[in-house]
Amino acid sequence: MHLLLLLGWLCVCAHPAKAARLAEFLPGVTPAEIFPGADRIGPPQGDPPLAPVYAGDRLLGHVYLNADVTDATGYSGKPIHILVAIDTGGVIRGVRLVDHKEPIVLIGIPEQRVVSAINSLVGAEIAPVVRGEARPPQTDIVSGATVTVLVMADSVVRSAVRLIRSGRLGGTAPAETAATPATAPATLATGPGEVRDWESLLGDGSVRRLHLSIGEVNDAFRRGGNQAAADSPEPGDEDETFIDLYAALVSVPTIGRSLLGDAAYEQLRSRLEPGQQAILVAGEGVYSFKGSGYVRGGIFDRIELIQDGRTLRFRDRDHTRLGDIAADGAPRLPEIALFTVPPQFGMDPTAPWQTQLLIQRAIGAREKAFLPFELGYRLPERYIDRPSPPPAAPVAAAPPAIGAGPETATDGPLDEPLWQRIWRTKTWDIGITAVALGVLTGIFFFQDQLVRRPALYRWVRRIFLIWTLVWLGWYANAQLSVVNVITFASALVTGFSWTYFLAAPLIFVLWTGVAAALIFWGRGVFCGWLCPFGALQELLATVAQKLKVPQITVPWGLHERLWPIKYIIFLGLFGASLYSVALAEQLAEVEPFKTAIILKFDRTWPFVLYAVGLLAAGLFIERFFCRYLCPLGAGLAIPARMRTFEWLKRWPECGSPCQRCARECPVQSIHPEGNINPNECIYCMHCQELYRAEDRCPHNIQKRLKREKAIAMSAVPLPAKGAKGPPKTVITRTTGTPSTPPAATQGP
Repeated sequence: MHLLLLLGWLCVCAHPAKAARLAEFLPGVTPAEIFPGADRIGPPQGDPPLAPVYAGDRLLGHVYLNADVTDATGYSGKPIHILVAIDTGGVIRGVRLVDHKEPIVLIGIPEQRVVSAINSLVGAEIAPVVRGEARPPQTDIVSGATVTVLVMADSVVRSAVRLIRSGRLGGTAPAETAATPATAPATLATGPGEVRDWESLLGDGSVRRLHLSIGEVNDAFRRGGNQAAADSPEPGDEDETFIDLYAALVSVPTIGRSLLGDAAYEQLRSRLEPGQQAILVAGEGVYSFKGSGYVRGGIFDRIELIQDGRTLRFRDRDHTRLGDIAADGAPRLPEIALFTVPPQFGMDPTAPWQTQLLIQRAIGAREKAFLPFELGYRLPERYIDRPSPPPAAPVAAAPPAIGAGPETATDGPLDEPLWQRIWRTKTWDIGITAVALGVLTGIFFFQDQLVRRPALYRWVRRIFLIWTLVWLGWYANAQLSVVNVITFASALVTGFSWTYFLAAPLIFVLWTGVAAALIFWGRGVFCGWLCPFGALQELLATVAQKLKVPQITVPWGLHERLWPIKYIIFLGLFGASLYSVALAEQLAEVEPFKTAIILKFDRTWPFVLYAVGLLAAGLFIERFFCRYLCPLGAGLAIPARMRTFEWLKRWPECGSPCQRCARECPVQSIHPEGNINPNECIYCMHCQELYRAEDRCPHNIQKRLKREKAIAMSAVPLPAKGAKGPPKTVITRTTGTPSTPPAATQGP
């Protein structure tokens, strides 16, 4: 209880209430700097605050802070603060970057280049954008700081659109005439939806497509007027596909069930809030619509959602990677992404929207040219209810579409809790995992019998590790992560709900098993047997040792100073999570699990290089990452200290004088004095195999030699029958000790 109170207090301190900061930054600028022709700025008014700008007594417009109005979070995970001046006609008159923590600007990119790019928005008319008469203005792009510039520009435009739409700034759209009768807004048609094939979805516009060939993209860059871009055409056949892009609104039941499958659609449905939407974007070709921004900084810099003048760039927390499309006849596409639209964006599923694709082309060592293409989307009328006056009588509601409102009571399987439906669809996977956990429990309970058979023990361990890597990791993607620990801790202090954790059955089953195992055996059950990345390290190390790759033994003094690094990393991630869980999740990329296991190395080269580098280090120092860097192992070691049983057996001679177990421990978890450090032990049982080995353990070797010597010393000679040779010794089968035959009867 005290721990929970402490965590809650820390979270309150780490998450102060968001306060408007316009008044903090206004003294740092003169009126003419932010708004040409102005001579004074009035005090901020309203919420969010707007500061009126005057020339004499004439109101020119207003100044506001973008972060007071809309999200402006960049690479750093902290808001980018920009003062925006807009006149009474809805035209941007000035922008001023006043505060940021962006590393890409602080290191390597001159800030003036970023400021110049943002200044391209000055003079842009926002009122026509609000009225749907114009597209949102585009800013210049700075190579090397693409995401940062896009975040800045998006926040300026979105904040202006929001304030004009609310009526607090000038340039509002003409009001509707009072004579026009009010009609109910269009809504999504209710009902569970049907399952349709790919061709029919594509045919009626449920799925929209944008196809660009290499020749079309090259022509577009030539027409764009950038000679450097035109002189660097995309190589390949002109008719070859540059990108084949698809988009669909999967929060509509029919579209979602068809493209995602019933189980995945129900899981999505449970995640979305009322009124929240989700879209699927998929593509193939030489150009990736994902890019690498979401990996480095959590932002997808190549695609943008646009509706009614509002723009949205997705972040990694909005993204789920999909392996395939469930609809019959769907093509095998290498990139499939499911994006949830943040509720605050207020996407109207019945209104048109666009996915804008930003195509980049390198024109120098650090320079790039950019060209936007749009994929328009309008939901087919079959999915929309458009009431006409007078309103029709209400119809009994079927299960509502996602975003259509609260779910009503229905008969049938939808009344069943979602997590139960998900578990039912994963019956086989859950069963296989449960059986494997049962087998592992048997291995641990009967470890003494297993290690007495070294060959069998080694085969059992290798087979289990292969299952962990191939099935549990690469197939089921059930790789536990420190992110799970952070999320659980955050849920304890922000509103815990089992439903969220039950929605991922295999992860829940594994965590349940690991939690129980911590009481009996410590962290080694997971680290040594159930971690797919750990299994990959050990299997590669086994191959390396077979190939005679030289193995490095880290000196004990250095080793015991290196293993605390992972505890420092864990505490750093936990501390970051108190400020921002999203930031902690980004920093958790110190774990190569996502790259090597979840994405199977299908990632940009820096992440692949990092994961491969750790695996390469493990060829020379077995389980290098587990020993020194793994924050999850550190996080599990802390509660593992409460284990109530000690299963690893030791001889009195262990450590003094014998050092064999310590020398052969794969992760050097045995101290020179002989005791095993449970915080570092992966419970591979190698020391227990040595403990029982009569030909390798010095203690057992001495016992065996003494036993054999005692047998030899107690043997009784027996003359051979009919021979004068040396006497023989008879050993009884029942006792294993020498037996003396009865003496011959002596005559008188």
